[in-house]
Amino acid sequence: MAKGRPYLYRPGVPGLYRQSHHPERRLPSGVGAAPPHRICGGGTDRHLVCGREAAAVKAIQAEDLCYTYEDGTVALDHITFAAEKGKVTGILGANGAGKSTLFLSLNGVLTPKSGKVLLGGQPVRYDKKGLLELRRRVGIVFQDPDDQLFSADVYRDVSFGGVNLGLPAEEVRRRVEAALERTGVSHLRDKPTHALSYGQKKRVAIAGVLVMEPEVLILDEPTAGLDPQGVSDIMKLLTRLRDELGMTVLIATHDMDIVPLYCDYAYLLGGGKVLLEGTPEQLFADPAALRANHLRLPRIAHLMEVLREVDGLDADRSAATIGAARREILRMLKEENQ
Repeated sequence: MAKGRPYLYRPGVPGLYRQSHHPERRLPSGVGAAPPHRICGGGTDRHLVCGREAAAVKAIQAEDLCYTYEDGTVALDHITFAAEKGKVTGILGANGAGKSTLFLSLNGVLTPKSGKVLLGGQPVRYDKKGLLELRRRVGIVFQDPDDQLFSADVYRDVSFGGVNLGLPAEEVRRRVEAALERTGVSHLRDKPTHALSYGQKKRVAIAGVLVMEPEVLILDEPTAGLDPQGVSDIMKLLTRLRDELGMTVLIATHDMDIVPLYCDYAYLLGGGKVLLEGTPEQLFADPAALRANHLRLPRIAHLMEVLREVDGLDADRSAATIGAARREILRMLKEENQ
């Protein structure tokens, strides 16, 4: 492995790698200084969400995970987190927070220096057989789709993983057709991959991973480079995968506006550490922690903060969607008129 640069692999094919992203870098002095603050708790098998203890089935988790690049960059510093089965979990953080390194560790592209990754409650094995099984069950979609689109046309690219799993031709065909249909790119099956738009490439990359029929789908900055309609379309696709297939979805993002709309739970990373965790509403109730880590409130939550801090209204600053803000504004108007 080249110093300081991880290698990305073609889904389902251990040993086929391609040099890509630069390593995570340390945050500048003072960034990430917000004290670690656990919003949820209750032991290893339960979350405390909105004051209610609820059983949580963990699809994938990390325990005390550490990773240091060869140049000495500490990218993961004793990370512990869990993604609940059938939920969308957001991993939030500025560039260099550790998001990409965490995802590459969860998928076996990087081997942690210490700590462990558990899939379905069982520790991941890093031998050839264990990694193949891990990458079949945990699919990853990189920020730049060109990092994982290799074949000449869409159909062959999407079928690549299934073929390399050694599946029968008819099963490969069935899975490819289902993946193309589910991601809305069936009409592009014969199109050269180099002729696709950026948004189409993102969908084809997702389709290629879906052919593996993973239990967990990991996406690094899935909305990066997309226009507003593209952002909405790709996030609605991910929520359909959650709702229709029961798939566990993890997204790394610093786009705060999508978090309250699509994430069930979220973690804030900074300097390779977990600083905050909770529901989106719980995280956005602590804007200082977000800003200390080069993030911002969602636009709607920022409006509610201004109404509270500048205009002196009793606005709930955790209201971060149009619907929640509308209800809050109507409540304040009703109280004002009483």
